[in-house]
Amino acid sequence: MNETYVECLVKKKSNPMMKFLKLLTIMLAICFVLLGMSIFWPALVLGVPLAIVAYFITMNSDIEYEYLYVDKELVVDKVMNKSKRKRLTSYDLERMEILAPIKSYRLDSYKNRTVKTTDYSSGVEQQPDVRYAMYYDGNKKIIIEPSPELIKAIQMIAPRKVFRD
Repeated sequence: MNETYVECLVKKKSNPMMKFLKLLTIMLAICFVLLGMSIFWPALVLGVPLAIVAYFITMNSDIEYEYLYVDKELVVDKVMNKSKRKRLTSYDLERMEILAPIKSYRLDSYKNRTVKTTDYSSGVEQQPDVRYAMYYDGNKKIIIEPSPELIKAIQMIAPRKVFRD
């Protein structure tokens, strides 16, 4: 059996508002907890939930997407704060319609479709743009930012559906 394994990691662009919110909730949580422990104990009622909110904001402020290609299947995982991994979805590449650069002319016939768009890329338009659009199962558009090795591996199993232009 000839199995191919390719792994690709893409860091999502950080949102300045999330950084501000993270800093604000941490500072407020510390202030309310210290105030509650020293002078006014009911302030702990606000401090503990703020600490929990700060934890979740911290986890979601630093996100990376990991693409795993194993034997005709593309798995997308979300790595939060470089410590927690969550499997988002899995795509059977035999049901893929097309995979091409996001600004390719080959996607022109797909532009007028009303499909659900999911973005698993960094969110940054680079020069040249390295993001790819994959139309899947007739009703989904997935935006990814694959490495050249990942594109080559997918092209090996579906040469007429993958374009690099």
